[in-house]
Amino acid sequence: MVQNDALIPQAIIQKVLARRGRLHAFPSINVSKTALVVIDLDMGTGRDKPTMQDVADNVTLLADAIRQKGGIVAWVTTPIQRATDNFRAVFGDAATDNYERMGRDGGEATKLWPELRPHAQDIRTIKQGHSAFFPGKSPLPELLQQRGIASVIIVGAVTNVCCEASARDAAELQYQVTMISDAVIGQSPELDQATFTTFFRCYGDVRSTSDMLSIL
Repeated sequence: MVQNDALIPQAIIQKVLARRGRLHAFPSINVSKTALVVIDLDMGTGRDKPTMQDVADNVTLLADAIRQKGGIVAWVTTPIQRATDNFRAVFGDAATDNYERMGRDGGEATKLWPELRPHAQDIRTIKQGHSAFFPGKSPLPELLQQRGIASVIIVGAVTNVCCEASARDAAELQYQVTMISDAVIGQSPELDQATFTTFFRCYGDVRSTSDMLSIL
């Protein structure tokens, strides 16, 4: 359940239940019209996290289940070759230079984790900002539209940055969006909780891997 896996405060869950009369915004989904969107699980992101293998295992379980039912898996990375002025101002010169180094051809930001198992039929694409769904920043929305995708499942890194930005923008584009609470890598439990609480309350659904597998 949401309250156990994502640590969403019980008061928020009760408020949502009272408002819409059910726990989940999307009690079921059409898997053949669903895309698992894997955000930034590249060699430059999250390699020092103790939950890395668990996240990889959960992403693989979800990917296999979605492919078996005719859905799509999309792997999105952010190989920054030349950062914007705003990015450099926010992150600083040293960090920005490192991101640009990892984004060059053959750099860590261009390679998926070796623990993951992409298939030939999967989508492989990039984004040029935090969100994979912000207009003009990635071809992903057009690629999903061509395949008739209506539901999006968000996993990857980092929970409260690129995953949250992508999930919110996908919801604004009227996809049915679910974030998977144990298939993301975050910066801290407190920030993860804030992301999941706000998203569950105002944008879409939050489920665990096992919960999502039960409805796929």
